This record gives sequence, structure tokens and C-alpha cells, in this order.
Amino acid sequence: MHRSAPRLSRILACAAVPVMLVAVGCSSDSGSGSDAEKKAGSSSSSDSAGAEPTKPAVEPAKFTDLPDACTSIAKNTVKDLVPEAKKKGGTAGRSSDLAVRGSCSWNGLDDKGVKGSQYRWLSVAFTRFDSDQSLGSGAARATEDYTKQVAKEKASEGAQKAAAAAAPGIGDEATAITYQLNKTDEDFEYATVVARTGNVVVTLTYNGAGYAGAKTPSAADILKGAQKAAKEAVGKVDATAGAGSAEASPSAGDAKKDDKKDDKKGDTKPESEATPKS
Repeated sequence: MHRSAPRLSRILACAAVPVMLVAVGCSSDSGSGSDAEKKAGSSSSSDSAGAEPTKPAVEPAKFTDLPDACTSIAKNTVKDLVPEAKKKGGTAGRSSDLAVRGSCSWNGLDDKGVKGSQYRWLSVAFTRFDSDQSLGSGAARATEDYTKQVAKEKASEGAQKAAAAAAPGIGDEATAITYQLNKTDEDFEYATVVARTGNVVVTLTYNGAGYAGAKTPSAADILKGAQKAAKEAVGKVDATAGAGSAEASPSAGDAKKDDKKDDKKGDTKPESEATPKS
């Protein structure tokens, strides 16, 4: 009896070992499964955090076209500001895409005989900006260009007594820059109005000088003329919002007819901001 008791204890102890091993195995499997779930959850959270948020769509551009620059200013206004203009219909600037960029200019010398002569030069330029998801809305891009153009005009080479002031009532925002400039031994009065309407920037410049003893035009008159013409040009842009390019086509044809009439008089060379010889 005494010998069989220790033997029975050893048998019972050996029988308990597999049960303990199974318990340990189950506990180990449960722990590894929990780690896998944690890793999967961590990976999912990491992916969500790394994903870039969707950018809101930019505002569509207000204007998708530009008016014909040479008809953007009324004929009577051109006649009043540039008497004896060489080309009544203006000289269009070169552009690879008239829906994005366009310009036109007029110049003329009003000879008053012994009283001298009056020279005038007028130009208008349009630049349109499309909305772009990566670059921003057309209006925002136009605002940036508007600021650059104002700074550029303020820093005009050789400008004297330069001054800038807001020009209310012209587009969404506008600035008038005035200054004096001496060239060809004459004193010129300059006025440039830079305006923005929606996604379009309008730059209008008007200047003049007196020749052969004639008086230099007053700064007030030059500024007044520039603001009047700029307001008309901006209004023409606004009119394209619903009209599209249909309105511009007949006007462009009228400008060509005027050019042909002027060409018959012998004026066939394109003009830039040239001044007559004193």
C-alpha cells in the first residue's frame, strides 16, 4: 500500500501535463489573434490619416470670351479723345487667341497751323483668366494680375510726378495712375486706368502733348478722358457675359471696313505708341 501511493501520484502528475500544455496553447493563440487585429486596425487608421482631403471645386470663370478691342470704345469717344486719328477703326494688336488677350490703339496729330498741333494716343488691352483647379479661380488670378499691372504702371520708366488713386465706378476695382513724361523734347501728360471686372483685367492708357508751341493738355483733361474710355471698355466686357462672341463678330467686320477706308488714304503701317517728330 505504501509503495503504490507514490506511484499513483506520479501517474496523476504526468496525466496533468498535456492539459496544461493545451491551456497554454489556447492562451497563446488568443493573444496572437488580438495582435493581428490591432495591426489591421492600425494600418487602416494610418491609411485614413494619410489620404489627402478632396479640394473644393474652384468657382467657374464669369467671362468666357472678350469683346473686340477696337470696338470696345464708342466711335464718338475716340473722335473726341483722338481728333484726326490716323485710323478711325483703330489698329488691333497681335494676339494668338483673341478670347484670352486683345488690344487696340489709336493716335493722331491735330494740326492747328500757326497755333501749333495737338497729339493724342489712346490704347486699350484686355486679358482674361480661366478658372483652373490647380491655379485657382479666374477672378483670383485676375486680381493677382491687376495688382501687378498697377505696380508696373507706377514704376513706368522716366515717369515724373507719378500718382495713383482709386477710380470708383469702373468694374469691380480700378486704379488710375497719372504722370508726366518728357520725350521728343515735349512734355506729355499720361493717364492709365487699370481695372478688373470678374476674371478680366482691362488696361487703358491715354496721353497727349502740344507741338510747335501748342500748350500741353491738362492732367485733369487727360485723366477724365482715360476714365471715360475705361468705363466704356469695361462695360463692353460685362456685355459679353450673356452675348458670347456673336456680338463681337459684326463689330470686328465694321472695324475692318474702316481700316480699308483709311488704307486708301495711304496709312497702311501698324502703329505703336509712336510720337510725331517735332
